[in-house]
Amino acid sequence: MSWPVTGMGAVACVGGTVDELFANLCSGISGVSELRGFDLSRHIARHAYEVDNRPEPGADVARRATTLLLDAVGQAARDSGLDTDDLSGVPVLVGTGLRELRSVELWQRDGIGLTPDELHFGSALREAFNADDTHTLSNACSAGLYALALASDLLALGTTDTVIVAGVDVLTETMYGLLERVQPDPPKRVQPFDRHRAGVLMGEGAAAVVLRRHADTGRPAHGLVRDVAINCDAFHTTAPDPGGIAEAMREAHARGGVKPEDIDLVMVHGTGTLLNDEAEALALNDVFGQDIDKPLMTAIKSMTGHTSGASGLLSLVVTLRALAEGRVPPTVGLHDPVDAAADFRFVTGDAAHEPMTVAQLNAFGFGGINAVAIVERAG
Repeated sequence: MSWPVTGMGAVACVGGTVDELFANLCSGISGVSELRGFDLSRHIARHAYEVDNRPEPGADVARRATTLLLDAVGQAARDSGLDTDDLSGVPVLVGTGLRELRSVELWQRDGIGLTPDELHFGSALREAFNADDTHTLSNACSAGLYALALASDLLALGTTDTVIVAGVDVLTETMYGLLERVQPDPPKRVQPFDRHRAGVLMGEGAAAVVLRRHADTGRPAHGLVRDVAINCDAFHTTAPDPGGIAEAMREAHARGGVKPEDIDLVMVHGTGTLLNDEAEALALNDVFGQDIDKPLMTAIKSMTGHTSGASGLLSLVVTLRALAEGRVPPTVGLHDPVDAAADFRFVTGDAAHEPMTVAQLNAFGFGGINAVAIVERAG
């Protein structure tokens, strides 16, 4: 079965709504900038893809992840015609990598006053929307699509007619410091699949969608979620396994009732790291075979940075808009593809204009936590 998406919301470094985000991505606008939220004297790296909602550079504030989450969920609920004053009875599933870890860092270092409830997305969702059925999944960088898989299961079981799925993450000093120490030359931007890529930079953002069990809700659908495949190959903490990734892709095709030749667009994971891009390229070649040059491909992390648990759902809202408009954002900074991606139809330069029906979304996380979704244009 396919589930209609009747509401969408998003906020990222290059846009505070779905419309603004998609327009800027199609224009090739990158959100990379010099790091604002941390003391630069503590770090070697200097750049990130931050949402610019702090009072001033270097003056970080608590609960920024919660603020972005509430923004995206509110956008999606209103877009779907739901009562944002009362979302009681509607499951809200939140995928995240780090939750409110940044707030904990500020509490520990600067003594910012926080209560345990203020670190819990469920408490904030209840206070803002009277949402009483909330669940948080922390599945690294594939968390958003893991939440989407759970939503699909709930709808298939008939336990609910409506589900809100969201993903969110913001920069934490812990993760930022960790990444700059495992990348010998800290990158100044993310260049997915480019031979000269230097590594990943984190981004911030949130996205949310409303899925319905039936299409006849009186609201036009933005698109359809056909199905989601998830697995955990547990191959290595940080080195991805092309075999596990390929297995997730094949299961997604089987669950979604499609074959590689049916896919018009692949929204790649594309983190820009030396190992991840190579592994993803090998898996795509393995699964698509002779049809690898058929689908368009793009990597929005080249403009949003790696938004961790939000990345899969940001890709989802961008993909559904791309299918609806027949317009695909480019991969910024991709000039010399790695050998394994030599036959890929990457969109570079200007946005591509092409009619499309079916798309594949990839999201992979530490520890081999893989998720692949198949979505379809509405109508």
